[in-house]
Amino acid sequence: MSVAAGVEYYVLLSMGLFCIGLFGILTRRNALMFLMSVELMLNAANINLIAFAFYHGNLTGQVFALFTMALAAAEVAVGLGIILVLYRNFRDVDVTVPTTMRW
Repeated sequence: MSVAAGVEYYVLLSMGLFCIGLFGILTRRNALMFLMSVELMLNAANINLIAFAFYHGNLTGQVFALFTMALAAAEVAVGLGIILVLYRNFRDVDVTVPTTMRW
């Protein structure tokens, strides 16, 4: 006997994760924390996609979640490269320091 939680619980979990990620983006200056906050937001979107796919009984949301995971992996690779260059040039990972990298 299995009891599945309703979609509303998954939506609440997703909303909480998304809000935590948005708070991290808006308040943190550390580039690593910024990157982790973006990952939280992407995971919140994945939870929504999978929950609604389960609710509607199709696999479309799961396929989109797999594409989102691939996108997140690429984003982490590029983001870590940028963070390494930032640390190498400025000896800090504060995103407000490198004003010389702007146009």
